[in-house]
Amino acid sequence: MDIHGHSALVTGGGSGLGEAVARALAARGAKVMVLDMNGSGAARVAAEIGGLHAVADVCDTAAVNAALDAASAAHGVPRIIMNIAGIGTAKRIVGKDGSPAPLEDFERVVRVNLIGTYNVARLAAARIVALDGLKDGERGVIVNTASVAAFDGQVGQEAYSASKGGIVGLTLPLARDLAQWGVRVCTIAPGLFRTPLLAQLPEEIQQSLASSIPFPKRLGDPSEFAELACHIVSNGHLNGEVIRLDGALRMAPR
Repeated sequence: MDIHGHSALVTGGGSGLGEAVARALAARGAKVMVLDMNGSGAARVAAEIGGLHAVADVCDTAAVNAALDAASAAHGVPRIIMNIAGIGTAKRIVGKDGSPAPLEDFERVVRVNLIGTYNVARLAAARIVALDGLKDGERGVIVNTASVAAFDGQVGQEAYSASKGGIVGLTLPLARDLAQWGVRVCTIAPGLFRTPLLAQLPEEIQQSLASSIPFPKRLGDPSEFAELACHIVSNGHLNGEVIRLDGALRMAPR
């Protein structure tokens, strides 16, 4: 699909990987709706790229539908859906005091990362399938975000790894389910990227993390994630695939 001129929705677009994707899509001529829980971040990015913004929890059906309504009214139904919003946590299943990890923490991460991704995908897909087909009958593209933690989860990453592993498992069935309408689905599984969260760590820790990557020995740049996301949209034969973007990194247990 040619990105130029099409409507796009980017969740988690107010910072980090989502911001980079929103900027890359806009630079290629897309009309972008930036959705984020961080209203100020979403507003800033949207203003700088000439897009729209919405404050919404990806698990909130009414809020997501409202954002889709606003995007559709201004730009047309979004054919490009970038599911990037997510949260993380690190908590061992049994603490040092012998107590079990709170179930609420596990539920929250799975709800935002996995259920939120599915919620946005289902609501957006229901609108996309009603559109006219483009070249080859294609109607839209959904790109989800997993993590190398889906495959190489570290100590204390049970919730995060499970949620991202769920997104990996969701990818092929979604692609097969939506194939009849010409909607493609792919997932990117990023490794260690220079996001605002990692940038808060001391420089020596960032360097230590970077040194664990075989090549290139540096943290990924969000623009590299955005380039891949845009390529997936543009490459019509990419479908049902999970792509690791990690410099050949395989995470150690800790």
